Amino acid sequence: MVGLVGGFALESTHATAAATDTTGTGWSAYLRLARPKQWAKGVFVLVGPLYGAAEGKAVDWLVVALAVVAFGLASSGCYVVNDIRDRDADRAHPRKRRRPIASGAVGVGAAWWYAGALLAASAAVGAVAALGPPGPRGGWLLAAVGLYIVNVMLYSVSLKHVVIVDVLCLALGFCLRVLGGCAAGGVEPSTWLLNVTLFAAMFLGFSKRLGERRGLAAAGADVAVTRQVQADYTNEVLRLALGLTAVATLVTYAGYVQARGDHFTATLGGWGFNLLWLSVPPAVLALLRAVVLVEKGKYDDPTELAWGDRGFQGAVLLFAATTALAIAAV
Repeated sequence: MVGLVGGFALESTHATAAATDTTGTGWSAYLRLARPKQWAKGVFVLVGPLYGAAEGKAVDWLVVALAVVAFGLASSGCYVVNDIRDRDADRAHPRKRRRPIASGAVGVGAAWWYAGALLAASAAVGAVAALGPPGPRGGWLLAAVGLYIVNVMLYSVSLKHVVIVDVLCLALGFCLRVLGGCAAGGVEPSTWLLNVTLFAAMFLGFSKRLGERRGLAAAGADVAVTRQVQADYTNEVLRLALGLTAVATLVTYAGYVQARGDHFTATLGGWGFNLLWLSVPPAVLALLRAVVLVEKGKYDDPTELAWGDRGFQGAVLLFAATTALAIAAV
């Protein structure tokens, strides 16, 4: 597995920033403004359908794929609105000042039109996807996409300035992705699954807050200027929250694995063994790897960590491989 053999090689934060923060002009600036890398969060839309399919449920993957696209377009539109509102604060940030709006590569008026087009496209794709599922599932899918947009807009307007609530808002966005994917795939979401998603997403949110503090402190910048809510956080509070949510994530995932033992247990040499348990060690490895890197201030955004650190990528790939093995074996 890449990055696991011979130790975990660290990627250069400066190289990552240089690769992702080039200002650019024209269509490339608009592409960067939509933050296509954030579409990777669409994997949360797939979680329910994948586990549902493993348990023998019929899944319409075309509808699920449309749901992924709808959430991706919605997130891009919401990011544009957020960048419009944060343009002044972004100019004071050593990395964010290179974002298209903060740098002047995209004008504010054009950005508003762009955000509207992305959100309209999301609504259109979501409406098409909602025609697929029978019964009320299509309505639930549309509701999940709509609530996702409302949640992010409330976050951008005011809730991102409220301590703890800001991270909880971000976590609810991931939960809504999971619920939308379950509606698209016709899979009933379990409480275990939603709990894992909530705590894992809060872990990512607190990681981002602590990573920002570490990175900006190293650069000699004032964290409260670049993000107002940071005035109410401290390193100690964020480290405690990071540890609590990491433990909660692992405990709830272990509970989910145990609760699904009947579906993933295989007979090996006369013994019954829950194959899904094999995914627990790489999950632990990925979370603790993230904690180490955030604590060192290597990354100030979990998405950049996911794209830039080979060790974390290796742990995630191993988690995916063991999960796929458990699914394929049942």
